[in-house]
Amino acid sequence: MATISIIMGSISDYPVMEDAIKFLEEIGIDYDCRALSAHRTPELVMEFATQAKSNGTKVIIAGAGGAAHLPGVIAAYTAIPVIGVPIKSSNSIDGWDSILSILQMPSGIPVATVALNGAKNAAILATEMIAIGDGNLYKKLENFKESLKQKVIDANIKLQNK
Repeated sequence: MATISIIMGSISDYPVMEDAIKFLEEIGIDYDCRALSAHRTPELVMEFATQAKSNGTKVIIAGAGGAAHLPGVIAAYTAIPVIGVPIKSSNSIDGWDSILSILQMPSGIPVATVALNGAKNAAILATEMIAIGDGNLYKKLENFKESLKQKVIDANIKLQNK
């Protein structure tokens, strides 16, 4: 059973979605990962989404390019939070088609949407959702955010010393 499920519309999306995987591994959250297509394997998408809760999934990260319907289709079948990652793919219109397909969901079927190719932010957001009820995980996130702050401070010091 995985806490977070990472779904991508095609294996060609893996290089983008790998950023989410790396973050989850660094922070220590169990996940599963699979390629499912809203257009080519709609039955498998429905099966995954309807069984996600009983399989222990707490948040779903779904990345797709082009006509990026995967996150919305998953959200239609479950009440588990879905975070969409628009992907600039080979058949994409500079990524705008993916962004708008995920962002413009109808009322009642929300999909949180991160930046184009923003899989790492999707993993961070998913982790924040889970950390609400997990003090240890929350502390890991605080440490992560502190490390971001320290990188900026260190870079500024480096610039000042040039």
